[in-house]
Amino acid sequence: MKKINKYLIWIIAGMWILFFLLFAFFILNRNDLSARQKEHARLIGASYMTMNNEFYEIINEQISERVEAEGDQLILRDPALNSERQIEQIEGMLDMGIDVLLLTPVDWDTLTPVLKKAKEQGVYIVVVDSNVKDESLVDCTITSDNYTAGHIVGEYFLTQCEEAKLIVMRHDGAKSGQDRVQGFLDAVSKNEKIRVVKEIECEGQLEIAMPRLKNAIERGVAFDNVFCLNDLAAVGVVAALDEYDMIDDVDVYGVDASPDSKALINEGMMKATAAQFPSQIGRTASDEIYRLLEGKENTKKILTPVELVIKENVEKYGVDRWQ
Repeated sequence: MKKINKYLIWIIAGMWILFFLLFAFFILNRNDLSARQKEHARLIGASYMTMNNEFYEIINEQISERVEAEGDQLILRDPALNSERQIEQIEGMLDMGIDVLLLTPVDWDTLTPVLKKAKEQGVYIVVVDSNVKDESLVDCTITSDNYTAGHIVGEYFLTQCEEAKLIVMRHDGAKSGQDRVQGFLDAVSKNEKIRVVKEIECEGQLEIAMPRLKNAIERGVAFDNVFCLNDLAAVGVVAALDEYDMIDDVDVYGVDASPDSKALINEGMMKATAAQFPSQIGRTASDEIYRLLEGKENTKKILTPVELVIKENVEKYGVDRWQ
């Protein structure tokens, strides 16, 4: 009996030794595999115009999920609406050896030299949300149909106003902002009684739009409607109007269909916006990035659809989330 127990002890000890050897082999090989995967991972550099806008966070989430699933690495930089910083950050990512540059330009007119450098290094360039000036340098541009976004809001505006004194909140550094404003103005120009009394550069930011509209109010500008190139600016406009007890006297229009603007529309504090679909933009950008990396034919220019959002249909888009 003692002999049998002795054999059992040796068998159990041998099994434990074998288990530890197999475990160590697995760990070492897993680390080697991870190192090999990291060594061969492709680098995708991303520079949106700002990360204080949930719109870009949603686009980036879609792209990040795809990049991670492919075993590659996403490098994200935030220029915070500073065009010089964006150029410096792109230069830094080029020095890191990125394979793809994913870009939303802060200023569409200033990036040509650094984009030429990227092309000379063989880097693919994918632009989202807003165009660059020299599109010959870009492999793919994916934006909402920005002109149409402004235009459909303008057409709805015509149904609400027989005459108007209008303020326009602009962002001229972004081609998307230019296109939305132009689409809106082209639509409302059909009615000569709609007059633009002031245009305000706000960079599409709440914290800039709010004080600049307050300044216009304090200086006595007479107006009864405001069109904003995006909903961040529109939220700032609503906050300014509310502070001066003007919210019932001025109608506000925007573009995005952000959760905040849809809540304001639902509460009667905004009239309309045009819905963009950031998740769709992100998925489309992911597909185009990997078509380029895999040497497949890709689409040079893609416009994603936009839709009018008003109080009568806002619930369809989900008031508490992006569509």
